[in-house]
Amino acid sequence: MTTIASWRDLLHTDAYLDGSWRATTERFAVDDPATGETVAEVARCGATETGAAIAAAEQAQPAWAAMLARERGAVLRRWAALLNEHAAPLAELLCRENGKPLAEGLGEVAYAAGFLDWFGEQARRVDGSVIPTFAADKRVVALRQPVGVAAAITPWNFPAAMLTRKIGPALAVGCTLVAKPAEQTPLTALALAALGERAGVPLGVFNVVTGAGGDAPVIGEAITASPVVRKLSFTGSTEVGKLLAARCAATVKRVSLELGGNAPFLVFDDADLDAAVAGTLVAKFRNSGQTCVAANRILVQRSVHDAYLERLQAAISALAVGRFDEPGVAVGPLIDDAGLAKVRRLVDDARAGGAAVLLGGEQLDRPGRFFAPTLLRDVDPAMSLSCEEAFGPVAAVGVFDTEEEAILRANDTRAGLAAYCYTRDVGRVWRVGEALEYGMVGINTGFISSPEVPFGGVKESGLGREGSQYGIEDWTEVKYLAIGL
Repeated sequence: MTTIASWRDLLHTDAYLDGSWRATTERFAVDDPATGETVAEVARCGATETGAAIAAAEQAQPAWAAMLARERGAVLRRWAALLNEHAAPLAELLCRENGKPLAEGLGEVAYAAGFLDWFGEQARRVDGSVIPTFAADKRVVALRQPVGVAAAITPWNFPAAMLTRKIGPALAVGCTLVAKPAEQTPLTALALAALGERAGVPLGVFNVVTGAGGDAPVIGEAITASPVVRKLSFTGSTEVGKLLAARCAATVKRVSLELGGNAPFLVFDDADLDAAVAGTLVAKFRNSGQTCVAANRILVQRSVHDAYLERLQAAISALAVGRFDEPGVAVGPLIDDAGLAKVRRLVDDARAGGAAVLLGGEQLDRPGRFFAPTLLRDVDPAMSLSCEEAFGPVAAVGVFDTEEEAILRANDTRAGLAAYCYTRDVGRVWRVGEALEYGMVGINTGFISSPEVPFGGVKESGLGREGSQYGIEDWTEVKYLAIGL
């Protein structure tokens, strides 16, 4: 087994099917968004490769499910340990294809390992129940069993963590998995597969099919049409999530969806403004604003609006922009040209509608897809920035007068993933926290993610939860046994 000394030792470019690397004739380029240079040429998979991955997962699933829960858990924990052991080269590989700063890449690797470790422990706690009987000559039991063969389609913004958040619960309960990573960041998923092999994941239990953007519909159709696949877990856009859910209906698959957000960030007049600004930087500029839980609409009570804005402007001005390996970098590039064009369009629309650009507002004059950290004031609900996810380093600030107005404006969206609220009034914490129509609410914090907590949204932001004991249940079926005495 080769020693892992650098990111190149984790670089794999072929699909991972049934425990082996599968080359294809056609390849697609994965580039570094900070430079535009090609990092690697990766296998283009289609229906044939996807079918082979599903068949391998089907073959492996009974034996994997039959293992003791502690044995499956031990494999996951060894996998987590390998991620932590090789965090530096894995983070560098991730940053080369994703663009995020190295400190964030290292943080993501630790976060990704946390899912494998936590669900490795949780494997032994997937309990059923003994139910009081309805007849004297019968005993009644409910068991939890794995759904079976499952598929995961993951995004580019957290290419390690979004995948292990699905691998962890799936493998813990006895499912096998076919993963399709985003075309922008397949290298991290393939590196995870290589580390999983070292951890002792059996052949066929975890498979990775890769493809360019044009291959996604073909791979998706093979997954959704297959009667063998009993569950699909998808993280990505609301538009694609709806399409996949509709296709899964034909075979009545279990579906978990973690879709887009439009997070409000409420700052009340009794808030600790320094804490609110620090929370804004985390919730807005992490991964250059390319997160589904990013603060998309910053709404500040009028009496503290100017003071908050002044402090936020100073904080954003201090953010260093650059490639992942440049010292002190806090903001990296956007993932692709489409993302860059979207951010530019949203800022231009806000500017034309009367918003004032206090900082940034333009693409940086340097190689790569860098957009300057941007601050706008006077952003109103009619602007596109209030209605669409920016997915970029753009802080859009508006104003409100009353608590009731803040709640109404915060809830005025079809999305319902995450929201944030800064206040030191305990009564307001409960009133606002309960009134916000979101699956997750960060109160006096801009960081809400952890393997132990249920991650997911309401309304058009998704179905189900990931992480925590709630998330592990989504990978199981309940079987009822009536036992005659």
